[in-house]
Amino acid sequence: MTEARSSIGSMLIIAMMIIAAASILGYIPTPTGSTGVATAVQDAKPVLEYPGAVVYNTPGLALDVKGMDTLPGVPKYDPQRSEGCNTGHQGIEDISDIPSMKTLACTFCHGGDPDATTVDEAHVGVVRNPGDMRVVNKTCGVCHSDIVEKMVKSLHSTMAGKISGARYSAGAQDTKLAIYGVVWVKDTDGNVPEDQGALHELKPLPYFDPSKPWSQENHPVDAYLRDQCLRCHIWVRGKEVYADYRSSGCSACHVIYDDDGLYKGNDPTIPKDEPGHMKLHKITTKIPAYQCVHCHNRGGRTGVSYIGIMEADPYGYPWGTKPGEKAPKMHGKWYNHLLPDVHYEKGMHCVDCHVEPEIHGDGNIYSKKWQATAIECETCHGTPDQYANFTTRYGKLPNIVEENGKFYLISKVTGKKHPVPQLKDLAENHQLSPMGYTAMVAVKEHIQKLECYACHDKWAPQCYGCHVQADLSTPDKDWLSYNATAVDDPSMIASQANRLMTTFKVRETRSFLRWDRVPLGIGPEGRVEPYIPGCQDIWTIIGPDGEVVKYNEPFTTYDGYPSVAMAPIHSHTVRKEARTCAECHADPKAVGLGDEILRYQASNLPVDITKLVDEEGNQLLSINHPNSRPFNKTEIQKILRVGTCIGCHTNYNDPAWQDVRKFTDIASDPDKHIEAVSKLFKASLDTIKGGAQPATVTKTVTVTTTTTSGAGEQTVTKTVTSTTPITETVTKGPSGIALAGIAIIAVVVGMVVSFILYKRI
Repeated sequence: MTEARSSIGSMLIIAMMIIAAASILGYIPTPTGSTGVATAVQDAKPVLEYPGAVVYNTPGLALDVKGMDTLPGVPKYDPQRSEGCNTGHQGIEDISDIPSMKTLACTFCHGGDPDATTVDEAHVGVVRNPGDMRVVNKTCGVCHSDIVEKMVKSLHSTMAGKISGARYSAGAQDTKLAIYGVVWVKDTDGNVPEDQGALHELKPLPYFDPSKPWSQENHPVDAYLRDQCLRCHIWVRGKEVYADYRSSGCSACHVIYDDDGLYKGNDPTIPKDEPGHMKLHKITTKIPAYQCVHCHNRGGRTGVSYIGIMEADPYGYPWGTKPGEKAPKMHGKWYNHLLPDVHYEKGMHCVDCHVEPEIHGDGNIYSKKWQATAIECETCHGTPDQYANFTTRYGKLPNIVEENGKFYLISKVTGKKHPVPQLKDLAENHQLSPMGYTAMVAVKEHIQKLECYACHDKWAPQCYGCHVQADLSTPDKDWLSYNATAVDDPSMIASQANRLMTTFKVRETRSFLRWDRVPLGIGPEGRVEPYIPGCQDIWTIIGPDGEVVKYNEPFTTYDGYPSVAMAPIHSHTVRKEARTCAECHADPKAVGLGDEILRYQASNLPVDITKLVDEEGNQLLSINHPNSRPFNKTEIQKILRVGTCIGCHTNYNDPAWQDVRKFTDIASDPDKHIEAVSKLFKASLDTIKGGAQPATVTKTVTVTTTTTSGAGEQTVTKTVTSTTPITETVTKGPSGIALAGIAIIAVVVGMVVSFILYKRI
């Protein structure tokens, strides 16, 4: 446990307070001050209570502050009352296009004194952002209490996924599920579906005290999270840099900010040249994709991937639109411009697919995003055998219409009508490409075992080797700790400038960046999906005295893997043109065997940071999602073996190939494949000679391969003897000449297959 410490003269008093509090409440982590010592112990009292959720006073977030009780709410609201706000804010936009909200008095949301005769008196008790989580139960929650209750338990509120992933990888917790959140929240509605991954409670993230021994409750990874990672949740305002400007709470999504943070409206009191202001004084449910990207640009990077950009190396950022001008930094980085998701290209926004319970939360506390989201590709596009039903566990999609037997999605942002193609129609009308037919119809295992985006995510951001330097000699500002007395307005407490020096300076660099040749593995729901680095932390830690205590090495997870992680992801880079068969079946990187471009042995890296699994199917890197794993040895062999066949099998809908498959059966391993080739070869020769005779044929295939290793060149010879009784006569399928041709190809294929398998596996 972390004990609170203050100045040397008050250490004994503080220690007694900790013991007393801990004996009553259990351990409560406490903030450290600018000098690196604790300043107070806070009682665990509720600050937000709903029928199904309780948020406790979380150290550092300043949730229980003065000013919240001055908001009038419904009891003091009189729609007939005349207010003078528009006198000073003449020209300001209507708060909403919804008639019932358009007529709301200003003081209903913002507070203040409507009867005041001076500006100063009128603004006493005013909150600039009524959507902030510290005041929301007096504002938005008056009308939308059910949504606010769910929202405080949502991942947008807790950041449980990022916290649990980072802490597991660093060995700070012995589970991949969440223990901590940015807020201390309990689910009290009595409905906690643990089989869906729901949790009963999240405790607040501990503070790291470098003067104490490292432990699961006192670990440097928590300083890393507080200093760098936890700036994107609804309890705080956005980072004040280009493309990161946003508000907090409900306003984080429902009040739009331009990337430049400049006000574009007509209120004369809001400066138009000062960054940090909303685009317009307006609440909206028409939330454009760029608003989501203000947060979704780190971690999985799905927001920036969706619009087709990925962070660049420092020397690789592109030119801007003016002579000699570089493109502007976004989110503090330069970006490469790649292919956007086809849905974005067609004019769709994030909220067009993701329904309200996925965004606000469904009333449960989850550890990971995939537990909270329900939309699937099949939800809208169906399969080659079935039409879509446009239904998830959250109900029917509200923006789908049917006209003359065709389905359309109505954009929630633009109102545009988008046709929704059905795979069943494409298959039945022969509108699939030969490769598409092979992948989805002829080989049904793809539909059964793969996520659609395993093939249709065209690229994914891959930031290999995250080099982290934690400087414990230098205090720094904390994204989870704020000065509650610095401002009079409780809704503006959690701004970047108001953070406290309660953590330590952490810096990040990368080894190298990639976006192509995306690895695959088994995802948490048991299907094949893309994997990306996430995150690959290689640590250097400088102690409080300036001495290096850890240099350029990873931590180790509780189950023995280095903190160089790979994570399953839907990168939201969907294209109609999927990955080719060869991109998956003929590339070792695709099955997790690493990227040959990285000469790992020539670096000082502790592991091959591109290699998730070895040739024997042993996992090498950490995976911070439960129920996720790399391919095993049998799966790797089967996937790569297909790579030698795809030159012909691309047109797998040819009936001749179906007859060959029926005749030889499926070759599930290398020996069975050679057996099948032998069987086909013997049958084709018998056909040419005029008929097949029952016989036992012994076929010896000798394959010599050469592999290169660090020890030099080594020649490996493998002799496989397969004895196959041939008792049936070929009476259907291709002609004898055609079958003989196929057999010759099959023999060559078999040799190449064996060459590849015994070279790579």
